[in-house]
Amino acid sequence: MKRLYFCAITLVLLLTLAACGGRQADVLKTVEAPQAEAAVDAAPEAAPEPEPAIPEPTPEERRVAEVLDCLTLEQKVGQLFFVRCAEPDMDKKIAQYHLGGVLLFTRDFKDANGEWLTKEQLVDKLEGYQTAAQNDTGIPLFIGSDEEGGTVTRASRNPNLFDEKFPSPQELYKAGGLEGLLSETMQYNEQLLTLGINVNFAPVCDVSTDPNDFMYARSFGKNAAETMAYVTGVELVMGDVGMGSVLKHFPGYGNNVDTHTGIAIDERPIETFRSSDFLPFRAGIEAGKKIQPFVLVSHNIVKCMDADLPASLSPAVHEILRGELGFDGVVLTDDLAMDAVKAYAEDGSVAVMALAAGNDMIVTADFEAQIAQVLSAIEDGTLDESVIDEACARVLCAKAARFAMPWEKEEAA
Repeated sequence: MKRLYFCAITLVLLLTLAACGGRQADVLKTVEAPQAEAAVDAAPEAAPEPEPAIPEPTPEERRVAEVLDCLTLEQKVGQLFFVRCAEPDMDKKIAQYHLGGVLLFTRDFKDANGEWLTKEQLVDKLEGYQTAAQNDTGIPLFIGSDEEGGTVTRASRNPNLFDEKFPSPQELYKAGGLEGLLSETMQYNEQLLTLGINVNFAPVCDVSTDPNDFMYARSFGKNAAETMAYVTGVELVMGDVGMGSVLKHFPGYGNNVDTHTGIAIDERPIETFRSSDFLPFRAGIEAGKKIQPFVLVSHNIVKCMDADLPASLSPAVHEILRGELGFDGVVLTDDLAMDAVKAYAEDGSVAVMALAAGNDMIVTADFEAQIAQVLSAIEDGTLDESVIDEACARVLCAKAARFAMPWEKEEAA
């Protein structure tokens, strides 16, 4: 029991430090101040500031710490990867690499011959993925899909699953206003859950009002205030049905070009982000405090925040997300297979850079090579294991908020 209590306290400290990034400097000042005053004989001794109270760990935090302590390093690293499917034998790879999540694309809704799967076939397939995770670590698997509507959908392209492709937010709003949009969004996400999909990589929080922008068709297409209302509503209806949501693409795409094919450089001042782009993300973070949304970070180079690195690899951008916007949930990279980030790690270890920057989960198709790179970086000291522990704790907490976790099953027995 002493060990479990120590682990729980450690987890709380990790999470507290993650949320309070500048506290070390304040502590040093507090420690140094009495020494400086001691040199002045006449100066009265300053009363030490009271130590901030460490909150008692909740039962969930105790359980997460216990599970974290029981995982091997390889299992903890695997939980940080939300990977694109590698067919065939994905179920074997889930167990082999202890994966935290699997991301489905259109091809994953088809069989080996390119024919659309029936609902029964897809459900069996995804249940097989969950069984592989269950038999490996006992920790449930995130199964995600990009289901924004309109140009970005996966499941609803399959006529065996849906009668028609899910419309875009702009189309739904035009047809039925915000109320109609939210009603359709709720029904669609309920259907996704019946298939075994538990994380929808939506809503798009980017503010775009110019039809010429790359992100316009995928966005709500309206100003920041109206986009805030849209994001808040979608966040809540997805949470109501139990679907995990992903706020994207932080810090805001604006009028940037497509990062799938190259680097996008954002020249806008920080004031523009604070008065516009950040607002839908703030709304989604606030609305999702109890349901723990993810935030996905783009590959844009935002010069006012970091002129050298894509946002997904930038510690400065993640500090803004954690500090200024107060997000304490799971941060995802955009797909690391995109051309915009390939050149930033000469040895190929882009996932190492992403974790060091502050991401909690890595989205990539190249997970086998990237997991090996992360393990090597920990072994040679390039990446501290505490970074892995902190990220894995967030992932486990997010899973505990959505799934029946191993400790709950033990208690029920």
